[in-house]
Amino acid sequence: MREYELEKARVRRSFDLAASSYDEHARLQRIVREEMLSRLEWLKLSPKVVVDLGCGTGAALRALRKRFARARLLGLDISRGMLEEAKRHQPWLRKPDLVCADMERLPLRDASVDLLFSSLTLQWSNEPERVFREARRVLRPGGVFLFATLGPDTLHELRDAWRVADPGHTHVNLFYDMHDLGDALVRAGLRDPVMDVERIRLDYPDVQSIMRSLKGIGAHNGTLGRARGLTGKGRLGRMRAAYEAHRNAEGMLPVSYEVIHGQAWGGEAGRYVVDAQGEVRIPLGSLRR
Repeated sequence: MREYELEKARVRRSFDLAASSYDEHARLQRIVREEMLSRLEWLKLSPKVVVDLGCGTGAALRALRKRFARARLLGLDISRGMLEEAKRHQPWLRKPDLVCADMERLPLRDASVDLLFSSLTLQWSNEPERVFREARRVLRPGGVFLFATLGPDTLHELRDAWRVADPGHTHVNLFYDMHDLGDALVRAGLRDPVMDVERIRLDYPDVQSIMRSLKGIGAHNGTLGRARGLTGKGRLGRMRAAYEAHRNAEGMLPVSYEVIHGQAWGGEAGRYVVDAQGEVRIPLGSLRR
C-alpha cells in the first residue's frame, strides 16, 4: 500500500545517525525485547543457528548468546552505524557474525536457520509479506520465526496532534494491522501462526522530550508521502498545543504503542499452496500429526 511505503535510504541514514544514542533512548525496545526473550521459554528450543533480524546495537544478540551458548549467532541490520555499535559491544569469545543486509532479501541459504528472532524491525519493511517469504525460505522444517512489530494504534497521540496542527500531511509513520500481518504469514507459507497484541504506554514531561526520544532511536518519519521541508515554528507550536489535550492525571504526556507479537514455524516444502486469488490451500495429508 502506497501510504505505508518507506524511503529506505532515509530510514538507513536515520539509524546510522542515531546509532551512538540509540541505547540511551530505547525504553520501548528494552521492554519488548525482554518480553520476547521470556517467550522463548515456552518453546524449549536447542537451535544450531540463530539469526537476529534487525539486530541494532546488539542487545538481543548478547541475551541470545547467554541463552543459546552452543548456537551460531548472526546479526543482520540495514544500518552500518548500528552494526558498528553492535561490534563495539561484542564479547571476546564466540562473537556473533554481523552482516549489513535488507530483511526483504536475506543473504542466507535455504533451510539454514533454526530461530529467526526480530524485535521491532518489521515495521521498517515496505513489504512484510516479502520478509515472511524470506523467513519461510531460510527456516529449517521445525524452525521458528519469533517477531514483534508495531500496530496502527502506535503514536496515536502524536498523530492526532499533527492532524490538528497540519491537516492533510503525514508526519507519523503508518503501521500494518495485526490481521493483515497474520494473513500475510499464511500466504507466505509459514506454519501455525500465533499472534497477539500488547499495549504499552510511556510517559514524558513534554513534547520536546518525546521528540528527542524518537530522534534518539532513529524513528523519523520515512514515508514517501511525508510532509517535506522544514517544520515551521507555527506548525510545531500548534502540534505541541494539540498534544496538551492528552496530558494525563499524573501531569505527563503519554506515548502509546501497540506491539504486535507473532510466532510461526517453518514447514515442509509444499505444505501450503496459494492460488491465484490469494487463498491458501492446505493438503489434507499435511494435517496429520
